[in-house]
Amino acid sequence: MSQQPITFFLVATFYKGIDFIRACKAAGNTVLVLTKKELENDPWPRESIDEMFYVEHDANTAENFETIREGLAYVMRSRKIDRIVSLDDFDVEKGAFLREEFRIPGMGQTTARHFRDKLAMRMKAQEAGIPIPAFSALFNDQEIHEFTQKVSPPWVVKPRTEASAIGIRKVHSAEELWNILGQISQKRHNFLIEQFKPGDVYHADALTVEGEIVFCRVSQYVNTPMEVAHGGGIFRSATVEFNGKDDKAIQKLNAQVKKAFGLQYSASHTEFIKCHEDGKFYFLETSSRVGGAHLAEMVEASSGINLWAEWAKIEDAKVKNIPYQLPQIRNDHAGIVVSLSRFQHPDDSVFSDPEIVWRLGKDHHIGMIIRANSRERVLELLDNYAQRIAQDFHAAAPPKETATH
Repeated sequence: MSQQPITFFLVATFYKGIDFIRACKAAGNTVLVLTKKELENDPWPRESIDEMFYVEHDANTAENFETIREGLAYVMRSRKIDRIVSLDDFDVEKGAFLREEFRIPGMGQTTARHFRDKLAMRMKAQEAGIPIPAFSALFNDQEIHEFTQKVSPPWVVKPRTEASAIGIRKVHSAEELWNILGQISQKRHNFLIEQFKPGDVYHADALTVEGEIVFCRVSQYVNTPMEVAHGGGIFRSATVEFNGKDDKAIQKLNAQVKKAFGLQYSASHTEFIKCHEDGKFYFLETSSRVGGAHLAEMVEASSGINLWAEWAKIEDAKVKNIPYQLPQIRNDHAGIVVSLSRFQHPDDSVFSDPEIVWRLGKDHHIGMIIRANSRERVLELLDNYAQRIAQDFHAAAPPKETATH
């Protein structure tokens, strides 16, 4: 067991991972945080941070990587860095780059690609025999033509490294596809094309230790992220029936994905679709971080497991070579509803059911998490709240073509 002081360098160019930071410090570690300069005055848990460093830009560009590399090299002259952890999807590449450069243990750039690059994900899943929708890179004109001849539309053109549904375009014909490729022109290699399979989208939020999943909660989007992003809808998700057919199928697939992709120690958020046409599950995408959109709070309401804090404990246990112990899991059903609001400070007191366990306190947003003994009650409340929010609070924003962060 290591008795030496341990220093964690956390890359967080978005304001998130607060419970990770607190748990990391509570374990007796030195905690350094790299974030964007514009987030300097956000309410970071300063009592749990030993030192903060700032970068002007968060883009994953060669120029920005060089800036971060030079900055960390200077920091390491007087401080020993034991572990680097990326707290957001867009920071996974930064963390992998820095580990490779300074030879720090953890996920390297090749493995990180499987959790950031949607084309790499699909190729790795296909190689491992994991079911996925038909897809193609957009490198070669002949291969694109062959894809349009073999795979019936509609298709979706997806950015390879954006998060959620940002930048996704639905395509209905080869002519429309070539028009889009003309628009993105020299950037088309940053995209892929995939067959659009209408279906229900599920997500598995998990913790992995020594390559084995030790915790996984499966939930189903009531509105898919793509529907919300492109249709201005109200975001909802709810846990599935525990040990039901869907739960078991996704737990099995999720384990196959993590094994094939080489994840060893991390939280993860993975999405699957249950196709309406054939009733089968297909892998969509994964990530080596805690899911966004307050899904971590929903998972905690259902299970008692704080994904951020437990991830920090897993990283701490790994570097100190001590066993990790998962807390006792609770099996309650939970659901979340979140919407943009046309009011800056919406009055959510009109929602007063005792099942409400969390409320979203954010300008121009309204949202709640509910917990109940049955999934039927959760879905009943989600439907009721969505209708009332749509009538009395909801506001829609245009879809994002690129990430604005």
